[in-house]
Amino acid sequence: MPADLAVIGLGHLGLPLAQAAVAAGVQTIGYDTDPRACRELSAGRTPVEGSLTASDVRRMLSGGFRPTTNPAELGRVRTAVICAPAPLGADRTLDLTAVGDAARALAARLRPHTTVLLESAVPPGTTENYLLPLLEEGSGLRAGRDFHLACSPSRLDPGNRSHVYANTPKVIGGLTPACTESAAAFYGRLTDKVVRARGPREAEMTKVLETNFRYVNIALVNEMAVLCHDLGVDLWDVIRCAETKPFGFQPFRPGPGVGGHGAPVDPGYLPYNSRTPGHPLRMVSLAQEINGRMPQYVIQRCATLLNEHGKSVRGARVLLLGVTYKPDLADQEGSPAREIATRLMDMGAQIGYHDPHVLDWRVRELPVPRADSLYEAASSADLTVLLQHHRTYDLQGLAVKAQLLLDTRGATPAGAAHRL
Repeated sequence: MPADLAVIGLGHLGLPLAQAAVAAGVQTIGYDTDPRACRELSAGRTPVEGSLTASDVRRMLSGGFRPTTNPAELGRVRTAVICAPAPLGADRTLDLTAVGDAARALAARLRPHTTVLLESAVPPGTTENYLLPLLEEGSGLRAGRDFHLACSPSRLDPGNRSHVYANTPKVIGGLTPACTESAAAFYGRLTDKVVRARGPREAEMTKVLETNFRYVNIALVNEMAVLCHDLGVDLWDVIRCAETKPFGFQPFRPGPGVGGHGAPVDPGYLPYNSRTPGHPLRMVSLAQEINGRMPQYVIQRCATLLNEHGKSVRGARVLLLGVTYKPDLADQEGSPAREIATRLMDMGAQIGYHDPHVLDWRVRELPVPRADSLYEAASSADLTVLLQHHRTYDLQGLAVKAQLLLDTRGATPAGAAHRL
């Protein structure tokens, strides 16, 4: 059965888009090469932690959503949105393999007058220099003449109940003005506001700026956390005071590291051949260095606290609270918890964990014991470390029960715990 929309890639980007489209009455199919993901969705279960709930998926299915692994379905839609992942590789470039595979699958079945949109987080120039040639070579069609092509980077904030798909403006940059308008017509069905960029590169760079803005500001406040601890200054009180300024300041808060799917992007490292010389962003590189040091700083604080109480890390019972990257979600993408646990294990500590959203957690492929009773586990542990502040945690009660509590999120009442 023909559909209005094909969402290519049923992960953290694709599923929320498909949900919004179905809710808006758009006939939607979801294409993914992973049979397990499609089986889970067809059975009313979510294949991706922290994205949609099972009830969300069931509502989508009842609204006509169809997950499929059949690429032939891609040739029967008016609009196709590529939501394939583009993870950050070890060489600091974004791996566009999945984006390329999605483009090839679509290109082989692309029909004239189709609107092709890219939502994956990519470096500037990707739509024109990487995606466009794949689509044109695989289809024999010409972008901007035979089919519309535009970039509209995702702006998801998982778990945010105030800013959802419908009330978050979509930035759109088309290859031609007609491409932009075609993309705007589609997204206008899903969201209250569309913002037209001058072109695909401006849309792509908007995502780079937004992601790096978050990352650099977290790095700044992480450095401030270390400095304030050394000087005996309560950073959390400093932030509380600073955020009362009605202009020129936006509060960010430190933590044990930076997780999530929005990796910092340095457009000086392009993952494809380009005549554009690299211009590394020194601020982003420095931010990566600072944020990358935070797990080790947490370990240092753990060792110091234990030592001050006459205990060694070796043999100490350490309870880690909250192993996800974001509060009240099960998503562990980029969470610093695993690195912190690994380092503590290397130092001889006995690690346990508690997280209401994660029932099974493994480090180095080995299961980590999960605390059944939070208060009992905290009272028996030599050190309890709050890595993520889930709303179900009663931190005041926890501070009373725990022998020693290190709060890396500044969530405990003042004076109730040792803060980062």
